[in-house]
Amino acid sequence: MVSLIAAVAVLTSCGNHSADEQVSRSVFAMDTYMTVTAFGENAADAVTESIEEIARLDKLWNINDPDSDFSRINCGGEVTVSHDTAELISFALDMNEKTGGALDITLLPVLREWGFTTGEYHVPNDETISALLEYTGSDKVKVSGDTVSVEKGIMITPGAVAKGITGDIISEIMRENGVSSAIIDLGGNIQTVGQKPDGSEWKIGLKDPRGQGIFGTVEISDMAVVTSGGYERFFEQDGETYWHILDPKTGRPARSGVISATVIGGEGSLCDALSTAFFVMGEQQTEDFWRRSGGFDFVLVTDDDRVIISEGLKDRYTSNGLYGEPEVISFE
Repeated sequence: MVSLIAAVAVLTSCGNHSADEQVSRSVFAMDTYMTVTAFGENAADAVTESIEEIARLDKLWNINDPDSDFSRINCGGEVTVSHDTAELISFALDMNEKTGGALDITLLPVLREWGFTTGEYHVPNDETISALLEYTGSDKVKVSGDTVSVEKGIMITPGAVAKGITGDIISEIMRENGVSSAIIDLGGNIQTVGQKPDGSEWKIGLKDPRGQGIFGTVEISDMAVVTSGGYERFFEQDGETYWHILDPKTGRPARSGVISATVIGGEGSLCDALSTAFFVMGEQQTEDFWRRSGGFDFVLVTDDDRVIISEGLKDRYTSNGLYGEPEVISFE
């Protein structure tokens, strides 16, 4: 999800690389600009391999490419796909179950009707949405090995989890190449490998959902930071704002009282999926889910201008005063 700004200066270097140099490359993929930056002697090889891998995954998962795995799946029936695609869909189906349906990859027909995939925005009527919702539901998607089958009319999109999974894959490429310090910006999904080269933590800025810059920062190492917000893709009609994060139950933009949901954790895939789910679930369900599950932290901004953070961030989150000091949620 596009939502974060890494507070790190990124320079592009070339030629021979010493242990304290950095290498950075950018690419447009998955409908956004991505930048991979690594430090140290093996940085060049790691960055090159990472960019090649992003291009490979983009080709596999691009719903607008007729030869992609998802385009073939969306033609209906039973399809053999790459192992990466099968794992992505299996993960998304698992997260759908764990979040009580808040994360659902089968909303593509509804998203298209709203114009969020085409740019031809309009507000569908109730009858149209109700009809399209008949062709949604993660229970209508099955994965067996590398074979995916969908019921008639079901269409899926990897958008809610693709960048998070990509971040995990790129992080592993960095480690396999011996890189111990790297930052990966996948269109705002931030993932880090180790600490900064000077041994300090990475400071990641959190974008204000009301468009006033940065409302706070979190300090991390070896973690991902992913935010979902209504400001990422939206349109206005008759004085009302409609954003692309839909509530799977209604087929309409989620109105949970949360206008920005950030998840911080060791796995980009989990953070990506949960940031979308929490935007749909709202404050209380997010807190309850966190207490049951653990293993990650969160930052919520509410529509009444409050910031809520989980207790694991109380020494790592810094407010810039835009929304005042945060409410800290504990396990108790």
